[in-house]
Amino acid sequence: MGQEGPHPTSSDVVADVSRDDVVQEKAVVPQPEEDSKALVLVQKLVESEPAAEVKKPGGSSDRDAAIARVETEKRLSLIKAWEDSEKAKAENKAQKKLSAIGAWENSKKASLEAELKMIEEKLEKEKAEYVEKMKNKVALIHKTAEEKRATVVAKKREGILKAEELAAKYRAKGAAPKKRLGLF
Repeated sequence: MGQEGPHPTSSDVVADVSRDDVVQEKAVVPQPEEDSKALVLVQKLVESEPAAEVKKPGGSSDRDAAIARVETEKRLSLIKAWEDSEKAKAENKAQKKLSAIGAWENSKKASLEAELKMIEEKLEKEKAEYVEKMKNKVALIHKTAEEKRATVVAKKREGILKAEELAAKYRAKGAAPKKRLGLF
């Protein structure tokens, strides 16, 4: 990751600390009125005497410790920023891949549904053709049966007419029939 701005060196920090007459200390104090977990930032101003007037024993070691503390905080804040950036990148990458997978799934589902619809339409068409063929066969069978019935009825009428004619002939002669027609 690139740096966002110039960072002060340890010698710049030491010069700034020695030039300031006021050092700020920050303390975190809970707010007394509410039981919430909100924290209030309190600043305490401490006036220090100029460095030239009062010399503290071990002043350079305090300055080195302050510099080390500032460098450590700087390093930790950079690490935290890098970590947050990497986490955000990983989250964005995962979200992008999940979105791509969802789009792929939806397109495949739509493709299969379209194919299924085409197959259903084809089967419906074939079914309609078969139904039409079966209806034609049923109609043909019905027609054939009607023709056979008509033939049987016609033969029946012929047989009745023939029997009536022979009966009339026998009546006219006054003789009884000698053979039975129904047995042969």
